[in-house]
Amino acid sequence: MLTELVHRLRQAGGLTQKRDIQTVSQVLGPGAVRLGDDCAAIPDGDGYLLLAAEGLWPQLVQSDPWFAGWCAVMVNVSDIYAMGGRPLAVVDTIWSQSVASSLPLWEGMQAAARAYHVPIVGGHTNSHSPYDALSVAILGRAGSLISSFAARPGDQLLVAFDLRGALHARYPFWNAATEADPARLRSDLAILPQLAESGLCDAGKDISMGGLVGTLLMLLETSDQGATLDLEAIPLPPEMTLEHWLVCFPSYGFLLSVRPELAGAVQQQFSERDLSCAAIGTVESGKQLVFRHRGECVLFWDLAEQALTGFSPSRAAL
Repeated sequence: MLTELVHRLRQAGGLTQKRDIQTVSQVLGPGAVRLGDDCAAIPDGDGYLLLAAEGLWPQLVQSDPWFAGWCAVMVNVSDIYAMGGRPLAVVDTIWSQSVASSLPLWEGMQAAARAYHVPIVGGHTNSHSPYDALSVAILGRAGSLISSFAARPGDQLLVAFDLRGALHARYPFWNAATEADPARLRSDLAILPQLAESGLCDAGKDISMGGLVGTLLMLLETSDQGATLDLEAIPLPPEMTLEHWLVCFPSYGFLLSVRPELAGAVQQQFSERDLSCAAIGTVESGKQLVFRHRGECVLFWDLAEQALTGFSPSRAAL
């Protein structure tokens, strides 16, 4: 059973699409700012400017433009907080077939911008396009970083979710945001910079469209580590199967790699806000991700043999 699950997950669309990032890693190569984090962390004074961008899935833009607009802001905000930062502003790029077709995108973006207290300060608009498309970029600032490059052998892997939500009717999105109180959304996200600034956590990622599995692989790749993932320990909504949850975008979801003596204090920060935070595995030396379930262990991915994004420090050094 576990072997069959591994085979299906390896073919999941969100995971296979992460391999497209190898084009970027091959073209750009090493630079002054490390590539592979949720944001580019640009040294600035006694901290960092954080810069990120997201393009929205074309099918979502076409079928649910308001939600696409909301998500465009939400996912960028999440990337900033995931690195221990706080967002400053966003800009957008909209290509639409008409002014009318762009209005739901704008309404969704504005609703999210109000909810997260992040202003939209500019961008690009064209309403004479043969298609509708949306991307959003964000600027933030951090004093202390949570980085994809900082996981260490012996760390506990913690996953934090907001399980108060509902599954999108058509897509693998767990929506824990649009109906939530905006003040609660902001306070829940503020946990991340607090963890970074207090020294409780320096390694982790926002759970992206690759789901928990794809996000863990990216974390391990940039940190040049392996891990064992305990599938039975992963919290999930009662209406979701484990297989679907592993590749679902959770809207509020963070994967953290934490020194074991600090894990309890980190979990307490989330539990005090009624968020689920569980220990789901251990970071290990080597580059293999192994799944454990009901006493059975199966290799899911060997990063020494097969890259995902290509943003491995050891590969870059070759």
